[in-house]
Amino acid sequence: MNQPEDELGGKIAGHLEAGLARMDQGTRERLLVARKLALSRYRDEPAPAGAWAWAGRTVARFGGHHPHALRYALGAVALITALIGVTYWQSNSGPANGVADIDARILTDELPINAYLDKGFDSWLKRSSR
Repeated sequence: MNQPEDELGGKIAGHLEAGLARMDQGTRERLLVARKLALSRYRDEPAPAGAWAWAGRTVARFGGHHPHALRYALGAVALITALIGVTYWQSNSGPANGVADIDARILTDELPINAYLDKGFDSWLKRSSR
């Protein structure tokens, strides 16, 4: 612990000791019985934690008193936001590639080769691509 925390702990302990000195004997005995009862119910093994306990430990380990914790968190949020944005942009860019879609439909169609050699078909393709 650092110096300010030690001083604060000492002040708190001093106040608790002063309060104990002013307390009557009956109250002290009831507190002692309550303390013994609580210690008898105490388990040495930790209680099973929920499924998300690992997340809390990870956040506490990396986000505790680390001086750059906020910077790391903001960087991670920015990276995740950018990845989501790029994924959204890529999934919605279908209409811009319409020429390739038309070409694929023409090439997979079962037209005879003479249809591609016809000059009228060529002019039809030029008109339909506009």
